[in-house]
This record gives sequence, C-alpha cells and structure tokens, in this order.
Amino acid sequence: MAIQQNSPAGLSGKGSTVDPAEVAKFSKLSDEWWDPKGKMAPLHKINPLRLAYIRDAACRKFERNARSLSCLSGLRILDIGCGAGLLCEPLTRLGAQVIGIDPSATNIAAARLHADKGHLSIDYRCTTVEEIDHHERFDIVLAMEVIEHVTDVGAFLARCAAMVKPGGMMVVSTLNRNWKSFALAIVGAEYVLRWLPRGTHQWDKFVTPDELAQHLANNRLTITEQAGVVYNPLADRWSISSDMDVNYMVVAEGM
Repeated sequence: MAIQQNSPAGLSGKGSTVDPAEVAKFSKLSDEWWDPKGKMAPLHKINPLRLAYIRDAACRKFERNARSLSCLSGLRILDIGCGAGLLCEPLTRLGAQVIGIDPSATNIAAARLHADKGHLSIDYRCTTVEEIDHHERFDIVLAMEVIEHVTDVGAFLARCAAMVKPGGMMVVSTLNRNWKSFALAIVGAEYVLRWLPRGTHQWDKFVTPDELAQHLANNRLTITEQAGVVYNPLADRWSISSDMDVNYMVVAEGM
C-alpha cells in the first residue's frame, strides 16, 4: 500500500525498470534529503564533485566557459532518479532548464518544497523514465547512482539513450562490481562506517565499466570520458581519480 501511495501509476507494470522495493526504500528517506548531517550526509559530501564533473564535461562539449555563473544557460537537462533535487538545484542556478524525475512521490514533494523555498523554477515530475513522452529530447541526460537500483540495466539505458538529443551527452555514475567494491561500498559504508542504511545497495546489481560500455554501445553511445571517485578518510573528502574500482562516472556521446 505504501508503495502505491509513493509511486506513479504503473510503476511496476510491464516494461518498467523501476524496482518498487527500491522506491519504498528511498521514499522513507525523503525527509532526510536536505539534512547535510543526516542519513544523506555522504551524498551531500560527494555532490559538489558530481556537479563539477557534469558542469565541466558539459562546458567542454558545448563550448562554454565553466567559470561563468550561467555556463549551462539554454541547455535542457534530465535528471533521472533526482531524489529531492540535490543536483537539480545547482544545475538550475547555472542556467540550465532542469527536469527532475523520480518514482517516489514523497521525494518529489520534498524536492518541490525545497525549490520553492529557494525561489527556483524546476520541472519536477513523479514518473519513471519509461513513462516520459517518447518525443522529449534533452541536451544532457543524467543517471547518477541509479542503474544499480533498476531491474534491467540494458532496458533502462536504452530508454535513457533514446532521450539524448543528436549532439547531446549522457552522464552516468555507478558502482563497480568486484571484491573491493563489496568491501568498501557494502561492508564499509553500510556496516562499519554506517554512512548508509543497511541494504541500501545490492552488490550483485553493481555494473562493471566494461558492462556499462557495452550497454551504451548497444544504443549507439560511446564513452568519451571516464573517472573514478575515491574517498580520502584523513581529509574527509571525495576526489576524482584514475581508480575506478569502486565509484566511477562516465560521459557518453553519440557514435
């Protein structure tokens, strides 16, 4: 019953890659999204790095000045699995026209409330990637920490790729699948450090860079940039690295 209340119609219907259990899990955290010291603290710490990566890649692609406060002006961005809008808001402040979608109604409600408080105009929709108008196209499609939560990675990425405008780009961040990611992302983050609630991730749903590259290639997208994301416990800071063993991000463009 709770899933039905927090989800758009047809959430778990035929053709959807949304996992209702995952939606219910993150819906419970909707009130915590904007608390930098709450359960979403790790996301708040990594968010500036994600934002800078997206901004810089977009500015290289569309020949913009990354130092400009309106460097993303005129670009239409789709943020899939936007949660309460942690990426949508700063992207909007950089001038982008942002559409944020999430299958959790409580997450979208939290996102709209926070955007209203900041006087930001963001098109938030409680929907799934499969339910968006198939004629819509975007300069940039974001799937940040999403693919490790869907039921069918190939089908999900096919739908994402179909929404990228000719000449556009897609940015994906996810978790690699190996012994190191199990030790750090599951045991370390959820059980030892308790950064995330236990059960946030399922190791067998993690996606290797080679698997991701193949899925993208199947949809006529090729990876043009890639980077690892690592945490330094002494500095309490995330940074870009060549080490893609655990967290990593890629930029993909049309072939």
